[in-house]
Amino acid sequence: MAVTAGSGTGSGGSGPAKGKATSTARAKRSERRDDLPGVWVAYGKLVRLFRERAKLTRQQLADAVGYSVEQVASVEQGRRPAKIAFTEAAEKALGALGALAVLQDDVDLAKLPMFFQDIAQIEMGALARFSFDPLLVDGLLQTEAYARAVFSGLMPQLTDDEIEQSVEGRLARQRLLGRETVLDLSFIIGEAALTNVVGDEDVMAEQLRHLLAVGRMRNVGIQVMPSHRGFHPGLSGAFVLLETLENRRYAYAESQGLGHVVSDARTVSSLTMRYGKLRSQALNIDESARLIEKLIGDR
Repeated sequence: MAVTAGSGTGSGGSGPAKGKATSTARAKRSERRDDLPGVWVAYGKLVRLFRERAKLTRQQLADAVGYSVEQVASVEQGRRPAKIAFTEAAEKALGALGALAVLQDDVDLAKLPMFFQDIAQIEMGALARFSFDPLLVDGLLQTEAYARAVFSGLMPQLTDDEIEQSVEGRLARQRLLGRETVLDLSFIIGEAALTNVVGDEDVMAEQLRHLLAVGRMRNVGIQVMPSHRGFHPGLSGAFVLLETLENRRYAYAESQGLGHVVSDARTVSSLTMRYGKLRSQALNIDESARLIEKLIGDR
């Protein structure tokens, strides 16, 4: 956003300089506000409204929800997105009657990169989700430590706050796994994603154990594409297929931080056929679990 400082005049030499500095400071504050997701700002205003109606100080609310007063201030000012634990505690402390909880999905969505938000919204209302990932574990299956290692390795580098917000956003998406409206989930993961050490050996061991645990959920199927398979239709890259409750079908592909949603029926059909072929070439669910167990034992 371009901002022009005012050119105020005065009788002393310091007049214009002071006016310009003040205007520049206002501009910087305005730019910071403009950079904040609107839903974070709106959520924060609601927290402050309910807190003031309850006649609580920030310190009293902080004590009630287990946050520091600085963290509460950041949430109220929209500079820090609320985690679900904050929302649940604040709902009770402030008697918000669901007004904060109803915004939680949107608060979490705004933690995600802009290019990913469209597909994340479609995910929320999906009936089925199928994914192929040759080199990394799918985000819905990542442990906190694995996700943090992934975000810490991005280039350009993220700040510590950006890493934490990205991890929070990724973990929040994982609520899809236990959603009341059952989501049918199929994951095909390249064996290279399971043998390449992301983070360190402890992080990978935890990640592999997590895959086994999630794979036991009745709506989740995890298959491994073995490295010795040779050429297969997935070597051109990762992709996701989604079908909504209205039976609309979408595809999503991402590379080097660039992602796009595909709704063209012909393209989605082509990728669906490709996924069917990948399923037939990957190890079945039981064989995949045994391979993951072996990889854990080899660490």
